[in-house]
Amino acid sequence: MMMAQSLFITLKQTQPRCHIDVLAPLWSLGLLAKMPEVSQGLVMPLSHGQFGLLDRIRLGREFAELEYDQAIVLPNSWKSALIPFFANIALRTGFLGEGRWGLLNDVRRLDKTALPMTVQRFVALGVAKNAPWPPACPPPALRVSELARAAVIKKFALDNRKPVLVLCPGAEYGPAKRWPEVHFAEVARQQINRGFQVWLLGSAKDRAVSSEINRLADGLCLDFCGQTDLTEAVDLMSLADAVVSNDSGLMHIAAALNKKLIAIYGSSDPKFTPPLNPNAALLTANAACSPCFQRDCKLYKPDQPQYLHCLRDITPGQVVKELAG
Repeated sequence: MMMAQSLFITLKQTQPRCHIDVLAPLWSLGLLAKMPEVSQGLVMPLSHGQFGLLDRIRLGREFAELEYDQAIVLPNSWKSALIPFFANIALRTGFLGEGRWGLLNDVRRLDKTALPMTVQRFVALGVAKNAPWPPACPPPALRVSELARAAVIKKFALDNRKPVLVLCPGAEYGPAKRWPEVHFAEVARQQINRGFQVWLLGSAKDRAVSSEINRLADGLCLDFCGQTDLTEAVDLMSLADAVVSNDSGLMHIAAALNKKLIAIYGSSDPKFTPPLNPNAALLTANAACSPCFQRDCKLYKPDQPQYLHCLRDITPGQVVKELAG
């Protein structure tokens, strides 16, 4: 969703009067509300992977009444092109994907070599078919109001007199993208000794990881994992002075908030999904087996405690040095 904002910004730059609605999962509507280019978010009632043909036909017919001029389909699946087709939208743009001739009538062929980054692929669908590749990709920029900041300060009784370091220890994709808890805890302890307060941000799924980090940091962190919705997490992050994050959605949010960001990469490739902010520091161990794009370390053995070299070999000292720079 954060990378999609680069597309929305591009559309507004080239067509300033265009009205952009985004069909997206319910959880993302709070994020879309912080994107000034988006007129409104529309709830996608079907879950990822759910076919729901009759629901897609129904939605398409409902959207037909809104008389959209163009639909840009970001997913490459066949089913994702059904709603714009049944909405009878005049221009239906997307990559060929799963052979979507007919469903799309502005079909683009994806050259992954020319467009190696996800954000480039999204933005390319918003420019002319014959435009040169790769397209310029404006960085995402979320807008958080002072009212929203004041609300989370009041709700969580926060002390805004000390600088804030936010740690984002989760990674929805899997453990092979998560920097070790002991490393996060060491960074937390060192920064607390330097006068920072340390907040842990993430979803309820990250609670076990964040609890272990806080235990190792002598319980001195504020653990918000599972205690906020995404909108509140963004508002909290907007108060941060610096962020340390795995390659995750929260990393992209930190970049879009223009925070001092240290992004840690293990099994994933920083060339493919980097934080879209030129000031972000990217740390990788350059392990021979990385990037493997695996959810779990493929070198793991029960009797081998030193697996996950791609992440273990990035030291807390490297992160602290970046924070001080």
